Amino acid sequence: MTRLAILVPGGRGQLGAELVRVMSARPGALVHAPGSAELDITDREAVADAVDSFAETARDADLRPVVINASAYTAVDAAESDEERARLVNAEGPAQLAKTCHRNGIPLLHVSTDYVFGGDADRPYEPTDETGPRTVYGRTKLDGERAVLDSGARAWVVRTAWVYGARGGNFVKTMVRLSGERDSLSVVDDQIGSPTWAADLANGLVELAERVAERRGPDQKVLHCTNSGQTSWCEFARAIFAELGLDESRVQPCTTEDFPRPAPRPAYSVLSEAAWREAGLTPMRTWREALHAAFETDPEALRGATG
Repeated sequence: MTRLAILVPGGRGQLGAELVRVMSARPGALVHAPGSAELDITDREAVADAVDSFAETARDADLRPVVINASAYTAVDAAESDEERARLVNAEGPAQLAKTCHRNGIPLLHVSTDYVFGGDADRPYEPTDETGPRTVYGRTKLDGERAVLDSGARAWVVRTAWVYGARGGNFVKTMVRLSGERDSLSVVDDQIGSPTWAADLANGLVELAERVAERRGPDQKVLHCTNSGQTSWCEFARAIFAELGLDESRVQPCTTEDFPRPAPRPAYSVLSEAAWREAGLTPMRTWREALHAAFETDPEALRGATG
């Protein structure tokens, strides 16, 4: 097993927390996962100091360093009226992080999103498909991808979608909370995607980090990593109710038009796992299996949303 050291900007979020959990279980590994208050990736000097210090610590401990950027402005609706901040965090911050990684010779894995696509496909998106974001969030994330890949660093972009986990707010926790507040609820049934458990995503990223640390990183620089299969938000909500032992019929379908939002949601955002598999990385289990595992692994954090 490769002796890894991982720096995780955005380390206090739901993905960052899972990366810490995965790395903490590896003998001899090191993980440093600062939150945005500790490491603001829009602050050039702070980024340079953090990466330089991390590189030195890893070298002194004879560890192979990798940076996994989990920091992002993810408030999709708020970004529509706060484009300057979204661009700083999603585009300019990753660009600076990548430049600093390049200077230190440290590989970078940059986490991105399904929102870089237009959302009007009728088959799973491949990493090489044409992008066409329809939101400020999507456009700034795409700009961040391009900046990272053009930086000269040994960098890979990993797109994911519909992420949920034990830390922070997410769709699963919202549905659990609403299940205790309402007799019935309406959830959109005309948006299709692949729910992704943050723990599975973290495991996939660490596996990729190990590969790139050993200089066995895939030739494909953009990869997709989600739990496999697809569903609608409505069916996802019903599956959550099933995990809670509740009547799934309490969840009723509605359309996107019934719930207008400042930022348009993609009607279809399923990401193809083909490139991930072709790279020899472990295939992701189905979203339904992952959801069950999430409730088994973190029952208090997920079920506690009713309290």
